[in-house]
Amino acid sequence: MKLTRKSNEAPTVAKPTLGISRRQFMKHAGITTGGIAAASLLGTGMMRRAEAKDIPHDAPIEIKRTVCSACAVGCGLYAEVQNGVWTGQEPAFDHPFNAGGHCAKGAALREHGHGEKRLKYPMKLVDGKWKKLSWDQAFNELGDKMLDIRKESGPDSLYFMGSAKFSNEGCYMYRKFAAMWGTNNVDHSARICHSTTVAGVANTWGYGAQTNSFNDIQNANAIFFIGANPAEAHPVAMQHILIAKEKNNAKLIVVDPRFSRTAAHSDLHCALRPGTDIPFIYGMLWHIFENGWEDKTFIEQRVFEMDTIREEVKKFPPKEVTHITGVSEEDVYQAAKLMAENRPGTVIWCMGGTQHHVGNANTRAYCILQLALGNMGVSGGGTNIFRGHDNVQGATDLGLLFDTLPGYYGLKTGSWKHWSNVWELDYDWVKGRFDQNEYLGRIPMNTPGIPCSRWHDGVLETPEKLAQKDRVRMAFFWGQSVNTETRQSEVRDALDKMDTVVVVDPFPTMAGVMHRRKNGVYLLPAATQFETEGSVSNSGRSQQWREKVIEPLFESKTDLEIMYRLSQKLGFDKEYTKRIAKDANDMLVIEDVTREINRGMWTIGMSGQSPERLKLHTQNWGTFSNKTLEAEGGPAKGETYGLPWPCWGTPEQKHPGTQILYNTHKHVLEGGGNFRARYGVEYKGKNLLAEGSFSKGAEIQDGYPEFSADMLKQLGWWDDLTAEEKTSAEGKNWKTDLSGGIQRVAMKHGCIPFGNAKARCIVWTFPDQVPVHREPLYTPRRDLVSKYPTYDDMQVHRLPTLYKSIQEKDSSAKYPLGLTSGRLVEYEGGGEESRSNPWLAELQQEMFVEINPSDAADRGIRNGDTVWLEGAEGGRIKIQAMVTPRVKLGVTWMPYHFAGVMHGESLENNYPEGTVPYVIGESANTALTYGYDPVTQMQETKASLCQITKA
Repeated sequence: MKLTRKSNEAPTVAKPTLGISRRQFMKHAGITTGGIAAASLLGTGMMRRAEAKDIPHDAPIEIKRTVCSACAVGCGLYAEVQNGVWTGQEPAFDHPFNAGGHCAKGAALREHGHGEKRLKYPMKLVDGKWKKLSWDQAFNELGDKMLDIRKESGPDSLYFMGSAKFSNEGCYMYRKFAAMWGTNNVDHSARICHSTTVAGVANTWGYGAQTNSFNDIQNANAIFFIGANPAEAHPVAMQHILIAKEKNNAKLIVVDPRFSRTAAHSDLHCALRPGTDIPFIYGMLWHIFENGWEDKTFIEQRVFEMDTIREEVKKFPPKEVTHITGVSEEDVYQAAKLMAENRPGTVIWCMGGTQHHVGNANTRAYCILQLALGNMGVSGGGTNIFRGHDNVQGATDLGLLFDTLPGYYGLKTGSWKHWSNVWELDYDWVKGRFDQNEYLGRIPMNTPGIPCSRWHDGVLETPEKLAQKDRVRMAFFWGQSVNTETRQSEVRDALDKMDTVVVVDPFPTMAGVMHRRKNGVYLLPAATQFETEGSVSNSGRSQQWREKVIEPLFESKTDLEIMYRLSQKLGFDKEYTKRIAKDANDMLVIEDVTREINRGMWTIGMSGQSPERLKLHTQNWGTFSNKTLEAEGGPAKGETYGLPWPCWGTPEQKHPGTQILYNTHKHVLEGGGNFRARYGVEYKGKNLLAEGSFSKGAEIQDGYPEFSADMLKQLGWWDDLTAEEKTSAEGKNWKTDLSGGIQRVAMKHGCIPFGNAKARCIVWTFPDQVPVHREPLYTPRRDLVSKYPTYDDMQVHRLPTLYKSIQEKDSSAKYPLGLTSGRLVEYEGGGEESRSNPWLAELQQEMFVEINPSDAADRGIRNGDTVWLEGAEGGRIKIQAMVTPRVKLGVTWMPYHFAGVMHGESLENNYPEGTVPYVIGESANTALTYGYDPVTQMQETKASLCQITKA
């Protein structure tokens, strides 16, 4: 594809000032003279105004404040609209997160407002041809099919794949839709990116989210990356990282099988073998304990069972760690020494650490490293867990998951009663929407559904092995592409087998085109998030309000409208929207959805925000500090940008938000806290509560359990509640009291509503109490399998899950090369959207595999050759070879953003006319293999095997 410049000059039109100018910004920031951080921050140029021939050059310009829809940094930008057309954009130099920075994807956002490759109207596949439908036809046909399947096979035979691209309001309403339909078969892409983070981290110290903020990394003296490559995956986050490197002389340690662009900035790069994170971390801890570098006071006061970890670490002396990981003894020692001598230090990880069948154990090991060093609850420390989509944090928080309701309340009866109370619905009505029978000893309403990593197994598995009435017969793929799952051949088989496939998306996506069907596929054009308004949560738990930039293009509809119209067809719209007002066009008032979220999300403190507070922050970007995120003046003075949760209590209480979790140096009313008392008060007779440690101003100056009505009475604080609060709080706890009174009174006395406990190094409810190294299912090191075996096969929730029966088969002779995957700066996720953007497609046009020069020479492969890569389960892809020493001998690497070609055959003819992305290619996941975490069902995409031959 070739793009041609049509003019050497961009038209000049007087326009409103966008916050502050470039010159003003540089002057105020004190970086006019350059330096690494300044160069990263400002880039080399700005995206010029796009031409729009039907817009007069002097048409008035309307400015809209919005947020980038790529990764979860949450960069702000100003969209320029003329006569309803998005004609230009500028990065927001006054925005506290990006301060004028943009990556390639951010600079290309304006294309969302034109979208030549987008779906234009509803369609269905009839006898192999795409036929246009009206929206009414689509709703009626789909509603009838859903009701027929419900009658024959029960509500669990529908699958609802959701999206990290929804607004918070969209996420919440989609999860609520699944609940009203009567199923937990609902999930989204967090399952295959950070589900193991949420499980591992939450079970260590209470919450499963990033503990600090992107901005706070500026205060670090050491930055430890493991399985993370922000230079490509989160480019604007690099500005904060490089500021720390330049101003603090922060040491950068990168642990990655590949010499990435982030590793190019590092002081130390450790190229470990894929799948050996736990031995590497234990190797560091061996040196930390051996040299007395641990924070003994922190451990004594705030950590449970570090001694158990000490015993486990003794099994991993330097020689054994090198033998397993391939990293030299000296490099492991240096990694430990740099972290110990340069505190505070932060740990950053992404999918390189999570996408393993031991992913939850990996993330727990990273947390234990920080606990040993005392790096938690401090500025410049913490675990900064970078999320990959603009609202994957919000989607996770709002329960767009197969195993919980919004707010991580779980699926217990009490959880359903809480949300029924929030919705003002009778619990028995909600319960009656579910299948009331038991399957394999499990009750559907209280049992996690089928994860999106394995929805296809829910279609292909025999019903007798599923913990539900029947297999999945119909699925909605709403804002998520199926080429993001491994085992693509089985994914295709599942698409073929279902009664009906429904794609709701701005683009057709692979669910709409990779099947071999002639009928029964529906494509519904959803609006982008720039064609609606609502809130979005970044990695640091801050929420931002997006203004609507333009009206929905073509015949597309917003996510909320599509959900609402479907609920009307299905007959539960009155219950679904009971507390939500409608406007004159019978459209849901989105602010009412936000308020309902605030009404129920007490667990994580997503209760103190409100649409009004979030909009105030959006309108006052420039008042918030790029270093501290606090508003130094203006109408939100003293608040943290985006009111990061926990933002305790009700909006009226004006909690400022919490930038750094578990920070005992601040009062809870100022964003302070401590580790959460989530697991009781003792385990096997040992105290789980903090000892001699408490947050600033706490009247209980020791550990204490989570707050409840009974606890307030025991403390003599019950009468601090108002009469109305007492009525609501009676018999409730801090999570279920809808008045917020229990939280208010706890904080009045300086206490955290969730209690004050120790972080725990052992998790007695997981398959492994401590992180245990287990070789990947497809490992090249057969000599290590007997010493470090995987799990026995087991049933996980509704699905049988294989482990040992796969690992015991030796595939390493036929497939001798290690295989891992990652992200490119130009694309995102499954790539359907970004490869359909001409500005991005021009930059990266070929799917490829990186192979070490020695491995390439052994196979007669030269750089640029076309090759066949075959995965260990036989999936074959035809791609280009990039011969490079970035990857070690015996390791290969692929990007995962491509699709549109399968087994060497183009799928171009399957797309509706005009929707083929500018760039198509083989999916890495066609070659990637079986392997799932036993806690979360995360797929193992970072440690497999392959063979490569010249095509």
